[in-house]
Amino acid sequence: MPAIPTEKLEHLGVPATELSASGALWTAREIEQQPHMLQRTHQLLATLHADLRKFAAPLANDPRARIILTGAGTSAYVGGCLAAFLDRELPARVDAVPTTDIVSSPDLYLRPDQPLLLVSFGRSGNSPESLQAVKLAESLVKDVRHLLVTCNRDGALNKTKVRQAMTLLLPEETHDVSFAMTSSFSCMMYATLLALSPPGAFDGRIGAIAQAMRRVIQDTRATMQELALSQYQRVVYLGSGPFQSLAREATLKLGELTNGTVVTCFDSPLGFRHGPKTFVNERTLVVVYVSNDPLTRMYDHDLIDELRRDGRAARVVEVTAKARTDQSGDTLLVPGMADAADVELLWPYIAVAQLYAFHESRTLGFSPDNPNKEGMVNRVVQGVRLHSLPQ
Repeated sequence: MPAIPTEKLEHLGVPATELSASGALWTAREIEQQPHMLQRTHQLLATLHADLRKFAAPLANDPRARIILTGAGTSAYVGGCLAAFLDRELPARVDAVPTTDIVSSPDLYLRPDQPLLLVSFGRSGNSPESLQAVKLAESLVKDVRHLLVTCNRDGALNKTKVRQAMTLLLPEETHDVSFAMTSSFSCMMYATLLALSPPGAFDGRIGAIAQAMRRVIQDTRATMQELALSQYQRVVYLGSGPFQSLAREATLKLGELTNGTVVTCFDSPLGFRHGPKTFVNERTLVVVYVSNDPLTRMYDHDLIDELRRDGRAARVVEVTAKARTDQSGDTLLVPGMADAADVELLWPYIAVAQLYAFHESRTLGFSPDNPNKEGMVNRVVQGVRLHSLPQ
């Protein structure tokens, strides 16, 4: 692990010396830096937009073509958060398919005669499934272009030889040193949204998005620490639309940073009633990401109110950009985003989950920078054996 810069005396409200001693300094730094890194990413993409349009537009604007957003683990959830929004905005079909699915079942996802833009996400760019997915698309699809979104200049993904490729190399600081992906997730997601959107689409919004994330990180630290001290045995994250994949990422962060000690579950608010609701007991925390869409929002509220009436969950917290005056229950308000599109709420919303996972990890006595001392899981996945396609 690289030497830790110590220019600041504290991060996330905790002294840097204390964080360093407990193996938490990298994670704290990488959570805290995200608003600034988002703005750096925006500036970077602004300089590349002409090249990006030239590279991606022939497929993105082709109704016959397909865009696959792909990665593994957290990198896969980047695509899941964006796919439906981009599919609505672009003529091409847009899907999120994990590299783990492409590698194990390529015939289900890679069609030889369908033009393909494969958007590959990789913090390190060294995951074997990411490299194999690129190779499979290159060998099986006649007309394929690769947009490589990575945080590591020296990663193998950035050096893979293909027919047509463009790399979005994000600021070096987003190449998270800590075990769990935080700033790499948020910045790869923002870079992809910007890369595939019309020029200038978010020029007037990046300030509000970054400031909302900054306020969440600053203003909810005490609440997240208090929730962590309650030591819930089970935690549920729920979200509709793009927030369902965000809820999945939230459960992964908590599972990773607590080394699997806290049992987690994710779903959509409507889907939760169809069986998964039995997961809730008196030691369960439920967190619901509330949509700004008027219709979706009503469904989110119905489930929150139902869970509170049931009285079974230990606590039900709604994360929202619009506070309800008729509800006295737990609410985490994201300021300044009452009129934001849901896709813009992805960044302040995920900060809530990152902070909670960080504090829960420390409360349970783990080191957030490396919570799995046994090496059962690794920062870059190991133990994957790749098989050749049958003849």
